Amino acid sequence: MTAIAKILLLGSGELGREFVISAKRLGAHVVACDSYAGAPAMQVADECEVFSMLDGAALGAAIDRHKPDFIVPEVEAIRTEVLKDYEDRGQNVVPSARATLMTMNRDAIRDVAAAELGLPTSRYLYAETLQQMRAAVDEVGLPCVVKPVMSSSGKGQSTVRAADAVEAAWDYAVAGMRGDRKRVIVEAFIDFDYEITLLTIRTRQGVLFCDPIGHRQERGDYQESWQPAAMSARAIAEAQRQARVVVDNLGGYGLFGVEFFVKGEAVIFSELSPRPHDTGMVTMISQNLTEFDLHARAVLGLPIPAITQYGPSASAVILADRDAQDFTVQGLGAALQPASPDVDVDVRIFNKPTTRPYRRMGVALALARNGDTDAARAAARAAAARVTIAYRG
Repeated sequence: MTAIAKILLLGSGELGREFVISAKRLGAHVVACDSYAGAPAMQVADECEVFSMLDGAALGAAIDRHKPDFIVPEVEAIRTEVLKDYEDRGQNVVPSARATLMTMNRDAIRDVAAAELGLPTSRYLYAETLQQMRAAVDEVGLPCVVKPVMSSSGKGQSTVRAADAVEAAWDYAVAGMRGDRKRVIVEAFIDFDYEITLLTIRTRQGVLFCDPIGHRQERGDYQESWQPAAMSARAIAEAQRQARVVVDNLGGYGLFGVEFFVKGEAVIFSELSPRPHDTGMVTMISQNLTEFDLHARAVLGLPIPAITQYGPSASAVILADRDAQDFTVQGLGAALQPASPDVDVDVRIFNKPTTRPYRRMGVALALARNGDTDAARAAARAAAARVTIAYRG
């Protein structure tokens, strides 16, 4: 049997793992790539490659070797100039080489959103040295948020509340940077009511949306998410308008995780990922089609039926607390025991080969059929707390 398509997946973390499962259910052949062996997506893919996505020669060699129908980035730090070169030669980069370039760099996507498209954003400046950052903080004002222009999962992000904290924030940002660009964005702090992710699917037939997802962060990284987030119809419509504008500008087909701050009825653009979003893992229990199913269908050009939500749902992360290579996951039986007949609970373990402090090792999921998102959040947190990482030695 011939595969419906060959996909070269660049990055093989937990989001890539679920995407591989969705793509293979549709008959695709997937080659999973990452910088280390045994990454989560590699465990379920047809083939795997180990190399740094920032090694342009190795990236090009993998594309030449496998001749994929689709190149699907899952990580931010990639030699985008190599992707652009292959796209110019006829390769299909998802959603496009330009979208990958724009969104892997916070400065590029912010400039597109604010300067080119006129979307509301926080006030921001860039800095490439500690001295420039001090000047940016003075101009933007305190408190402010400092982020590397290239990072993931909140790495290097901090809130600066006093002038004597600027140097520590710079050092933390530099330590958390991905790639080889020593540059940060300094943003005015927005006193928002809440923040959301709007999963936006750009298909050949038009743009689709999932219900908004609320989320809570610590250390700049997602800890729990819930769907649907409570929003007014007016705020939802404005978020959808902004998301449509930016994904149509970026082009290509696939799922985008578009993040917004919301203050009253005001919706303020924050960031965008041209791929499934970590907060969107809640869709593994909340919807008839997960964000990974939706991404796979949009990439492959397959029809997407009505997106149906089953009810108030939530996710909560399961974290490690130290560096280790020898460990086991315990407590699954207790975690999977539903708290009540009206609450469904599930767990996904990512099978990462090593742990480190705050590394996501799994996620707990909950669906409150006759409750609300608060009940779902409580159930997901309780299930996550029952799963423990037992370290040997």
